[in-house]
Amino acid sequence: MEPKELAMTVAAILDNKKAARLKVLRVHDLTVMADYFVIASGTSTTHVKSLAEEVEFKMKEEHGIAPLRTEGFNSNSWFILDYASVIVHVFTPDARDHFALEHLWADGEDVTPQFDAQ
Repeated sequence: MEPKELAMTVAAILDNKKAARLKVLRVHDLTVMADYFVIASGTSTTHVKSLAEEVEFKMKEEHGIAPLRTEGFNSNSWFILDYASVIVHVFTPDARDHFALEHLWADGEDVTPQFDAQ
């Protein structure tokens, strides 16, 4: 799967699970870490964990893609799923505001898809 398609697939999974403040940033020209960051918030620590678990499950079951690494499954406030070309960050609202990744990567291109309201 190409990096942009992977990022958009992850964004759709998060949107279907009611993630808040969903953002997809193209950072290909800014870092060698990844081509895209997908950033989302949950409404509670339980929601944040379920968002991260849903991405991991759906990507593996439906697309045969597992993350290279996961982080945060012991913290409950920030989960990271590393798919090499796409890094997924799922935060509680407070953690997201604290780390302010959109501010740190403000030069990244916002390619967030527009999903239909359900």
